[in-house]
Amino acid sequence: MRFLIVGGAGFVGSHVVLALLDGGHDVVVLDNLSTGHRAALPDSVGFHQVDLLDFSATAKIVAQGPWDGVMHFAALSVVADSMREPLHYLRQNYLTSLNLIQACIDNKVKKFIFSSTASLFGGPERLEPIPENAAVQPGSPYGESKFFIERVLHWADAIHGLRSATLRYFNAAGADPAGRVGEDHNPETHLIPLTIDVALGRRPALKLFGMDYPTRDGSCIRDYIHVTDLADAHIRALCQLDTRSVAYNIGTGRGYSNLEIIQSVERVSGKKVLWEAAPRRGGDPAMLIANSNTFRKETGWTPRVSDLDSIVDTAMQWRKKHPYGYEN
Repeated sequence: MRFLIVGGAGFVGSHVVLALLDGGHDVVVLDNLSTGHRAALPDSVGFHQVDLLDFSATAKIVAQGPWDGVMHFAALSVVADSMREPLHYLRQNYLTSLNLIQACIDNKVKKFIFSSTASLFGGPERLEPIPENAAVQPGSPYGESKFFIERVLHWADAIHGLRSATLRYFNAAGADPAGRVGEDHNPETHLIPLTIDVALGRRPALKLFGMDYPTRDGSCIRDYIHVTDLADAHIRALCQLDTRSVAYNIGTGRGYSNLEIIQSVERVSGKKVLWEAAPRRGGDPAMLIANSNTFRKETGWTPRVSDLDSIVDTAMQWRKKHPYGYEN
């Protein structure tokens, strides 16, 4: 089959590209490279450097179908940044997605996979796994922007027949077990690569934002899913679009605290991780864990490499081989 991957040069998108190529599919990537990396993509992949704010350029690429599916990963995605610049996040994520969805409707695309977020559920303190039918209460402008887009997709299906799979995933982490691609953000904001860099002596002491949450050790708890398992989930979700649009939570159902992340990095690296407590950040809920029972039941998906030490080990091997990311 043939797919257009929007934001395919980013962390999750590049792993999905590899999963599709490994399955024998044809892949074309659209990315503005604001946070993605051309080096994350094999030379064999068709690539277009286009900004989704440019509707004409976006529509021109989408018109090069037919596509068996369009997958949308491109977005601003740092919760803390969205708390500082809420209107920028709301405007950017909404308008870029609106342009892409309109181009898909105009060109009669039938299947659309949307990278949504667990930040939809970041409102009040939640201390149990979150089911798919939980009330949406975004705790940040980032989460709100994703919900805007989910509503656009609802109407795109109801009126134009564009079926969509909205995947509300939790904390993507790790790296391709074969070492082909990994995580490279500038600046890096994700806990696992930051902790690994401290263990490897590349950063000073780690800051843990908030040690007074109502959790087992006072630090935030998150559901970490290996990015390879997440890529598999995207491919499985496509089959559901033969009959209807769907929305799923994608996670392991198990949560790890920030302190447990540090302990895992210490186990895997054999090095001590220096850390210090810092005040809470706005928009950070105490706990986010996915109940993905519906997705597992309907698709047969199960995470295969998402135990914490495997996530950390693959991420660490990537960082060791690529100390400067794709700039090596």
